[in-house]
Amino acid sequence: MMKTGVTAVAICAVVLAGCGRDAPRIEEARPVQVQKVVRGDYEARANYSGEVRPRFETALGFRVGGKLVERYVDVGTEVKAGALLARLDAQDLQLNTLGAKSQLAAAQSDFEQARADLARYKELYEKKFISQAEYDRRVNIDSVAQARLEQAKAQLGVVENQAVYSQLRADRAGVITSVEAEAGQVVAAGQTVMKLARLEEKEVVISVPENRLAEVQVTQQIAVTLWAYPNRPYQGKVREISPSADAMTRTYTVKIAVLDSDANMRLGMTATVLLQWRLSGEVTLVPLSALYQKEREAAVWVVDPASSSVRLAPVVVGEYRESTVTVTSGLKDGDLVITAGVHKLIPGQKVRIQQSGARK
Repeated sequence: MMKTGVTAVAICAVVLAGCGRDAPRIEEARPVQVQKVVRGDYEARANYSGEVRPRFETALGFRVGGKLVERYVDVGTEVKAGALLARLDAQDLQLNTLGAKSQLAAAQSDFEQARADLARYKELYEKKFISQAEYDRRVNIDSVAQARLEQAKAQLGVVENQAVYSQLRADRAGVITSVEAEAGQVVAAGQTVMKLARLEEKEVVISVPENRLAEVQVTQQIAVTLWAYPNRPYQGKVREISPSADAMTRTYTVKIAVLDSDANMRLGMTATVLLQWRLSGEVTLVPLSALYQKEREAAVWVVDPASSSVRLAPVVVGEYRESTVTVTSGLKDGDLVITAGVHKLIPGQKVRIQQSGARK
């Protein structure tokens, strides 16, 4: 009797264990965050850091060579048009001027003598005391003397100009941005001594990667702000786009002209350039975290509200942004796109929406 009871207990235990293995397992819905698709026009923006630079910066140098004996300005000095900036040792130039004046005096004396002789020989020729050949020779001597006089005058003018060239003056008002020669240094003609920047026009120089260059070309509004004065916006305009990329950074240099610059905008300041343009047409903006790659094609996970399950929807990406992408096709208004954890989903998986929102 005892044995029969033990056997019955064992059988019941086996049956209960079997029932436990065959019980269906209830799969919990995965919580997800979604974004509701709203298609339409999109106002795009892009920020770039740049540096304030002058629109015009001129390298100044002497038109003659010599020893630099005095410099009157330093970096940062604001000068007016015609201001004296530096001076060369003009002693040799002054001696050349004296020599040219002496040559001019000699040429003037020779010309006067030749002109007087020509007048006398003309009277002799008219009285038939000299031949035609002798008279022609005197006319030629007078012409040569006159030509030498004109040459001496021209030479004196050149030498006097060179004496003036020993002084370096500002051709326009501006500020000195660099000095590349010091007193005592011997400089050659045309060598850069200093640089002068004009203050009436300023620009901001930025570097744009090649995949963002098209945005600069279609931008409709540009705002420039200074790091030192973030609450004072300036109006900008694209003035120049470099035709080739920088060899080191592989970016394109873009110059933004500042249309309403003031005294607060100083050369060398750090500036932020905000580009704004509108993407027309049916465009959707989704986070980068929503993208899923399937066989080298972009896709997103879309939630079916009726069944609370997910499906993979292939999409066409327009452009990649810092944290978002624009989708040009593959989605329709009202679609619920999963924005996080897309690599842990499988088609048909049940999900539970935690948070949703519309973003454009």
